[in-house]
Amino acid sequence: MIRDRQTDPFVPTQGIHNLRDYGGWAIPGGGRVKSGLLWRSGQHRDASEADLEAFSQLGVRTIIDFRGASEREKFPCRRHADFDAEILAHPGETSSSPPHEGGGGGVTMTAQLAYDRMIAVYTRMPVNPAMISMFRRYFEALDTREGASLIHCFAGKDRTGVGASLLLHVLGVHRDDTVAEFLRTNEAPTKHILENQSLPRMREVYDGIDEGAIENLMNVRPEYIATYFSEVERDHGSLDTYLEQTLGVDEDRKARLRDKFIA
Repeated sequence: MIRDRQTDPFVPTQGIHNLRDYGGWAIPGGGRVKSGLLWRSGQHRDASEADLEAFSQLGVRTIIDFRGASEREKFPCRRHADFDAEILAHPGETSSSPPHEGGGGGVTMTAQLAYDRMIAVYTRMPVNPAMISMFRRYFEALDTREGASLIHCFAGKDRTGVGASLLLHVLGVHRDDTVAEFLRTNEAPTKHILENQSLPRMREVYDGIDEGAIENLMNVRPEYIATYFSEVERDHGSLDTYLEQTLGVDEDRKARLRDKFIA
């Protein structure tokens, strides 16, 4: 079921981490998620002029920004002079402890502590009211608005990774391929951008940070998305029940999304 690896989903960038197309995946039984309509990335504060021009060529009409208000204030995204997309964002905070913000200072961040922290992020996300609200708005926008869209958070890997995973599930992509798309973040050629944006802050608040901790905070692991799925399935019986009852993705909306995004 794995997507044709000859198609590189990453857009070359100088200051945006992990800008890529998360379409293109095969649907069991026939069809494929359309390419060129579904984009994801980290934040755009450090976008170069070339990045802004490249992004403007993607035809994005809607941006769903999963960051909270304080993140948007600290890291305002740069925009092209002709930028006219609609931006959807939450008026408050969307994460109590995003990895790039450090937190819990006075300790050495070990690989195990970092791993545990990331598992906690994915454990909380299914019941986080702000993220529930943003995922509902995400699916409504995909259902009702035309043109390409972009989802992003700070790093473009955790909140964004869950959002992309949820949509691919709705579209009928096999779970193995949904996880493969989630893990493709680790192949991003721009990891240095994320480290430059995140590590100085972390080094200010921790007494030390191990290399293994950096790997667990900057990358994604199969256990991260598995934690999200297992939390949802334990509490709701299935991901589809959660999507319908909590995120507003009923069978009619699923059908419309599949008509729109599957070729």
